[in-house]
Amino acid sequence: VTGVQTCALPISTIAMFAVAAILPSLAVNNPTATLSTSMGDIKIELFLDRVPRTASNFIDLAQSGFYDGIHFHRVIPGFMNQFGCPHAKDPKSPRAGTGGPPDGTFKNLATGAMEKRSNGGNIEDENISKDSNVPGTLSMANTGRPNSGGSQFFLNVANNANLDWFSGGQSKHPVFGKVVEGMEIAQKISKVKTVRDNPVEPIKMLKITVEGLEKDDL
Repeated sequence: VTGVQTCALPISTIAMFAVAAILPSLAVNNPTATLSTSMGDIKIELFLDRVPRTASNFIDLAQSGFYDGIHFHRVIPGFMNQFGCPHAKDPKSPRAGTGGPPDGTFKNLATGAMEKRSNGGNIEDENISKDSNVPGTLSMANTGRPNSGGSQFFLNVANNANLDWFSGGQSKHPVFGKVVEGMEIAQKISKVKTVRDNPVEPIKMLKITVEGLEKDDL
């Protein structure tokens, strides 16, 4: 989750907490994403109302087709399933786990602001909502450094509260969704045979379908 791509307050942090303060008044209806994998479908509620930058980044990548054809590159029973590296279109690539999306911009679907991907497709950390990395949650992967998350994420299949950004530990991974259907598929994926945590039989993301967005966001 980390490592590869897992004082005074700066202005960006102050702005982030200001956004958190107004989010309840935005009355955002959370969309869902159906992860259609080669082992079955997993449906997830995306926390657009709580972490709009992180959820909007994921939605933008999913709608662009970025995730189509990518394989899960790291799965660990009793821990999590990690996915989203573009190098993992080749399931056996030695670079799997090191990649991200191209630099660019995307729309924050809750605030309407334009957000930025930079320094290798990374977004600013959005550590504002205290949702724990409990079983069935969707969380951002990063390298362990600040602002180093891009397209990679992981599905928790165990209680990994030590990964919470507010836990006080070194790992800081904001949760941005939860499984509402298909948790048995996530568990099944986590238990496949692996070599160095990479599935022996590749598990492909066929497509991610996002539903429930406002008309203006389509």
